[in-house]
Amino acid sequence: MSDPVEAAEAAFTPVGPLAGVTPDRPAIVLVGSYEVAIFLVDGEVRAYENACPHQGGPIAEGEIEGTTVTCPWHAWSFDLRTGGMAIGADFARLRRFDARVRGEVIEVALEPEAI
Repeated sequence: MSDPVEAAEAAFTPVGPLAGVTPDRPAIVLVGSYEVAIFLVDGEVRAYENACPHQGGPIAEGEIEGTTVTCPWHAWSFDLRTGGMAIGADFARLRRFDARVRGEVIEVALEPEAI
C-alpha cells in the first residue's frame, strides 16, 4: 500500500530558486507539458499556466501592477491572488497550479487545479 504523504510529495516538482522571482519579474518554467508562470504576490508564490484563457497570450509577459497582471495580447486583466478576472467578472480564470517554497526552492504541482 502506498504512503499518502509520499504520493503528495511526488505530485510536486522543484522548478527553481525563490530568488529568481520578484514582484515585477515572474519566472517561466516547464512543468511536464505545461509552461507555467511563477509570480511573487504579497510575499507568496503563485503559479499559473502561462496562457491567457482568451487566446493563449503569454501572461508572464504582461504588465504587472500590484496584484494584477494584464495580458500583453488583448489587455485582459487577472488578479494574481485568485487567478480570476480583475474587473469582477467571473467568466474566465487563469489555470492555477499549487505552489510552495521548501527552503529557498520553489516547487510546483505537476498538474493544474481542476476548474
